[in-house]
This record gives sequence, C-alpha cells and structure tokens, in this order.
Amino acid sequence: MVIADDQALVRAGFRMILTADGIEVVAEAADGVRAVEAVRRTRPDVVLMDIRMPEMDGLEAARRILAGADASPRVIMLTTFDLDRYVYAALAAGASGFLLKDVTPEQLVAAVRLVRAGDALLAPTITRRLVERFAAPGRQAGAIHRDLATLTPRELEVLRLLATGQSNAELAVAFQLSEATVKTHVARILAKLRLRDRAQAVVVAYETGLVTPGTPGAAGSAARPAAGDF
Repeated sequence: MVIADDQALVRAGFRMILTADGIEVVAEAADGVRAVEAVRRTRPDVVLMDIRMPEMDGLEAARRILAGADASPRVIMLTTFDLDRYVYAALAAGASGFLLKDVTPEQLVAAVRLVRAGDALLAPTITRRLVERFAAPGRQAGAIHRDLATLTPRELEVLRLLATGQSNAELAVAFQLSEATVKTHVARILAKLRLRDRAQAVVVAYETGLVTPGTPGAAGSAARPAAGDF
C-alpha cells in the first residue's frame, strides 16, 4: 500500500503500525503529485490519502488515481476534522471511505484489511452529518450521475434500505432472504450502476432522491462498518 501525508511523523507512525501487522507499505508521498506518481509506479492495492496536502490536495490526487481505471487501488481518505465537505466529494469520486487521523492502531489495520478485501468504510463519528449535510438530489458538485431505471423494484428497495444503514443481516431479515441472496442483490446493484462499493451506493441513493435526510434511519447506522457487510 501507499501512504500519502505531508507530515513525516504521521507517515512513519502509520507505516510502523501497518508493517507490524504484516501489511506492506511500498511507498510514501508528501504531496498529491508524488502520491499519484507513487501509485502509478508501485500499483498498490490500497492508498491512505490525506485530504490537505501541498502541490495537489488529496481529493484531486484521488480523482486522478481512480478516474477510469478498472484496476485502480482502493483509496481511504484521512482527515483531522470531524466534518469535511471534501470527504463527501471523495466518496463521490470513488474513494472507499475515510478515517480520522486519531484512529487507533487496531481500527487502522482493520480498515485497511476491510477495504483491501473490496468492502467500503464509513467512519462512525461523521457519516450521518456528512451525508445529511452535503448530499442533496440533483447536486452537481461531485455528483455520481446514475440512472436508477436499470434496477428492478426489489433492487431499488434493497438500495433504499442499504443507504439508510441496514447491514446485510438486517436486509436479510427485512426481505426474508438469506444473506447470500442479499449479497447477490447488492452485487447486481453495484454492477448495474457502475459503482465501486457501498460507499458510492449511499451517495447515489441520496443524490437521486431515493433516500432523504428525513428517511427513518437514514445514515444513522450507515456508520457501522462490519466485515462482510460493506
């Protein structure tokens, strides 16, 4: 993986934590330009990307890394702030989630492993306010334009509940289906809408108006990442 942060101590700390747990760090970068170069050179599976960096910020770097590349790595955005409008744009651009920089070593390792496995990560303390504040039907900045008409009625219902924070187990109970069947529905939704993971699915559900901040349960429990659910 690649660690991109303009603070050398932060990079060193993250590297020490990750390598101690058997996760290889193939490169570091102190700004967005070098982060893009490092990713193209080393082709990592995961990138930890600070939002605020010199030369090129993490959001633009993430956009360039993720733009139109099927084999692009998973990107986790890092921030020191409890609410940051750039994080929402990063999710819309294809980032697989975000973490606060004061994350514990255990949470950091778990997050990297979760995202590397193809899941999405939404930090618990900020997801609800982030989505409810910045997601709006028809929003242009950072919007993911998708046509929900490609989904079946059942897939629309699955997407609606998924976006309000239902886990696969909860979806299975709600629809009286097996978790395996629910996972199949979710996979089809992502494929039809050309989405990387459930983080983008949440964005789409809000920006198309399928789910609104007033929807019961909206975004409140979507902040509970669990291995195998996202």
